[in-house]
Amino acid sequence: MATTIPARDEQSADYVPPPRGGRYENVLLAVLFSTFGFVFFDRLALNYLTPFFKDELNLSNADVGLLGGIPALAWAVAGISVGFLSDRIDRRKSLLIAAICAFTLFSALSGLVGGLASLLLFRALMGGAEGAVLPLIQPMMMHSSTPRRRGLNMGLVQGSSAGLLGGIVGPIVTVWLAESYGWRFAFYATVIPGLVLALLVLKLVRDLRLRHPATVAMDADVPDVPSTGGLGAALRSRNVVICLLISVFYLTWFVTTQTFTPLYLAEMKGFGAGQLGFVLSGIGIAWVLWGALVPGISDRVGRKPAMIGFSVLAALSPLAIIGIDSPGLLFVTLIVTYTGLGCFTLFMATIPAETVPRAVMATALGLIMGTGEIVGGFVAPYLAGLLSDAFNLNASMLISSGAAAVVVLLSFALKETAPIRVARRTQRAEAQ
Repeated sequence: MATTIPARDEQSADYVPPPRGGRYENVLLAVLFSTFGFVFFDRLALNYLTPFFKDELNLSNADVGLLGGIPALAWAVAGISVGFLSDRIDRRKSLLIAAICAFTLFSALSGLVGGLASLLLFRALMGGAEGAVLPLIQPMMMHSSTPRRRGLNMGLVQGSSAGLLGGIVGPIVTVWLAESYGWRFAFYATVIPGLVLALLVLKLVRDLRLRHPATVAMDADVPDVPSTGGLGAALRSRNVVICLLISVFYLTWFVTTQTFTPLYLAEMKGFGAGQLGFVLSGIGIAWVLWGALVPGISDRVGRKPAMIGFSVLAALSPLAIIGIDSPGLLFVTLIVTYTGLGCFTLFMATIPAETVPRAVMATALGLIMGTGEIVGGFVAPYLAGLLSDAFNLNASMLISSGAAAVVVLLSFALKETAPIRVARRTQRAEAQ
């Protein structure tokens, strides 16, 4: 299906696409890094605060699993819908600003809840606003990145940002605020950084119209996926189907681990607040480290080998949580093994973006993210909570580890898309 140019864009002679490389690449990286990092600060704040409000709100482990999963369900619906909408209207900046303002508001309102029902409502609304962010920012980052930095930049935005703000700063700040001022204040405090980020996007980020003639002309000399076949052809691609399946199991690994690790360390290990924040910050350090390294390494060794090797390590991290009692040793082990968030950038953004046409990129990214969030992010943690109530919290960690092991097997079916590996394969074929 040929790419069509909306009539209104043909009349927008004054539109200039965002540049590729140079100063703007770094400015965009900094703003989007901070934006998506704050998304995960908000999303994971509830997990870190669960030990403070679980008894006050009279919640079971199944309730905790539901609270961890409900943002994922809303995230999925929004990701699919906004990804399609942004491709359809070919606008991204205004949608991104609206999403930032909305998830900041609903995160703050979570501090007003009086029970499970109201908390579920606000977390669902927050998740819906947050789910819109990734399908909007990754096409922006991909367009303005030089080819040699594509995987690294996308990994920094999606992986390292979430690790730094959600995984390192998040547990330290939210636990400190909860201990000092109460868990409700920790939710209220999210308003200020959210508004600052909305202003930064407004002032520093330029809108991206992938189907505008000026953008099409700019991209003409950049090796990329041909703009033919449309979304239907993309969905018949082996890579897209495999990424959809990987998303289900990797989201199971991620959301289940993130939802139940604070409770596991507090209830099964008897860790105090200081030990809890310390160990959880190890996950954050790994998130930052591997969030950049995994995509960067994949630029050199290939997407498929990186997915296989680092997913093996990811399967070990929940087992370490079960088997290691020393906070210091567990801290170090999680830094080494918590590699999965670096893989998220590959299967949720880089591989599909290198597989599908630009005109349906956000739709495909939203579909892959949404499928994983519905099953792995919503259903799986609730089931893990039910099993944890029936047995104990070990069940949640075993489910998480098993899901990552399935990802390892699925990754063998991926078709390589890394530009350097594809170029080498083409050269070998031509030499023969």
